[in-house]
Amino acid sequence: MLQNYSNSDQPEQKISATAEPIAKLEPVHRGWWMMLGLPALVFVGFFTAELIVTYGAALLNYLGFSFGAINESILSTIFSAIIYLLAIIITIGLPWIIKKHKTNREELGLSRLPSWMDILITPAGLIVYIIFSAVLSLIFFKIFPGLDANQVQNVGFSGMSQRYEYILAFITLVIVAPIAEETLFRGYLFGKLKKYHIPIWLAMIITSALFGAIHGQWDLALDTFALSMVMCLLRQVTGNLWSPILLHIAKNGIAYYILFINPIFLTTLGK
Repeated sequence: MLQNYSNSDQPEQKISATAEPIAKLEPVHRGWWMMLGLPALVFVGFFTAELIVTYGAALLNYLGFSFGAINESILSTIFSAIIYLLAIIITIGLPWIIKKHKTNREELGLSRLPSWMDILITPAGLIVYIIFSAVLSLIFFKIFPGLDANQVQNVGFSGMSQRYEYILAFITLVIVAPIAEETLFRGYLFGKLKKYHIPIWLAMIITSALFGAIHGQWDLALDTFALSMVMCLLRQVTGNLWSPILLHIAKNGIAYYILFINPIFLTTLGK
């Protein structure tokens, strides 16, 4: 009887020993699939939101609703807010509703309020970003000298003359855009990639490459890639999203000043 029990147990032990390493490999394999799927989800979510707003506005115009009577800055603010909101709903909300893939505040890096360390580390991140962006751009345009390094970015605001237009541009570009983009990229995408055991350095590159790509222009893509790499590093070091948000706000605030408040700043600096 003892002999029989011993023999009958052996296959179970072999199965258990075989199943254990397979079970350990499953999260790794799933992580590599997520490395492809998550960036695709963010990309599709972002541009689907843009398409919905673009074709929605075209449909309203076809049905007789005139946008000509509405101030351009007001329209840009409204459309930008809707695009960001839809992108977050599509990217984060739909997987939660359809597949029950819940994203919590810890994964987004918003599990606590900002601390003094988050605030104090931001200027250091800004300096690192400026140096990194300059070096990266110098190397890239030395290798590809034929590319235009002085493309003008269309930020959706032009011909402004009223104070409220400048306020709307500031709210959209310096507050709404950084918070929404950090939630999507350094919050959701980078946080999820880490959750699925993608190496930190690879998660940083994937997040930053996609962030640069959605901005389109070569010079802008390089700059935003460098910015994203630093913001991913800040997210990793601080464990939350506040420092990346603050750095993004600071960067966009500087760009806002140069574009709208003192447009001759760069010309004066170059003399």
